Amino acid sequence: MSDNPSTPTLLDFIQRLPKAELHLHIEGTLEPELIFQLAQRNGIALPYASIDALRAAYQFEDLQSFLDLYYAGASVLITENDFYDMTMAYMRRAQQDGIVHAEIMFDPQTHTQRGVSIQTVFSGIARALREMRNTAGISSYLILSFLRHLSEEEAQTTLTAALALREQYADLWLAIGLDSAERGNPPEKFARVYARCKELGFRLTAHAGEEGPASYVRDALDLLQVERVDHGVRSEEDPALMQRLINDAIPLTVCPLSNLKLCVVDDMQQHNLARMLQQGALVTVNSDDPAYFGGYVADNYLACAEYLNLGRKELAELARNSLLASFLPANEKDHHLELLAAMLDQADLPDDMQ
Repeated sequence: MSDNPSTPTLLDFIQRLPKAELHLHIEGTLEPELIFQLAQRNGIALPYASIDALRAAYQFEDLQSFLDLYYAGASVLITENDFYDMTMAYMRRAQQDGIVHAEIMFDPQTHTQRGVSIQTVFSGIARALREMRNTAGISSYLILSFLRHLSEEEAQTTLTAALALREQYADLWLAIGLDSAERGNPPEKFARVYARCKELGFRLTAHAGEEGPASYVRDALDLLQVERVDHGVRSEEDPALMQRLINDAIPLTVCPLSNLKLCVVDDMQQHNLARMLQQGALVTVNSDDPAYFGGYVADNYLACAEYLNLGRKELAELARNSLLASFLPANEKDHHLELLAAMLDQADLPDDMQ
């Protein structure tokens, strides 16, 4: 049996696990309170009468119904300080949850289409990340993500604009991602821009196998040459693909509460994260868009303990996987893995965890 997830001791254990968050959309961390605060600051009228009315709208039928509200929420982000405040709010929460390294996706096209400069987006997010690195010791990277419902040509244009800032943000921006609506937007649509990004030396990841089929995961690997798959929960539909993911230790950045909220699974007990973990897949736990899906990373670990019957041994394995799956250099991974091992040695764990 798993530990009782309502006990403070399990939450404390989860929060003390040194871990990385690898699937986090910074625009998806905008809590309703901050949305209203930024809207007031920028003189933006929201189509909701109150914070409670906005939160009540967080009932999603599928990915698209969420995205419609997600893009509306992002409309309050105008100035560098807005992006800074949003990012700092997340990073402070990440610190509470024991995150020692965060790899943060951001969607420049969501903002440049509204007339916000890409420099403003970069500078606000980067200022918060550098501040937390310097004051709290939390490292972070940026994953510039293309919106897959837009054209590849628009992605190329966004990449070109961002490359002018690459040197200025070389300490943070090292990866490329692909997000937004999967349906009707297969990986092959972005094969050329991904080939360009690979030539430029970026680390590559992409959303696949959330609402899209298992074949999208295979195409993300073969056509986009990604080294990590965001979501990937439908990979099980293709046993040969699943075995490939296990054999090649290709990380999956799974987001359990997101999958529940967006009806990828109907019941958390049906989620296949535990099964994939037990099969030997390099599964990690992440929060995706926590302000909208009702849980940050520790909440996701707790949900796995409660509904998937995972004990501390499995939770620690998930934390270890998150560090292994990160884009950190080997020496920094080793440092965090040593801290994790030391923490587990000191914890009151069953014999098989020693």
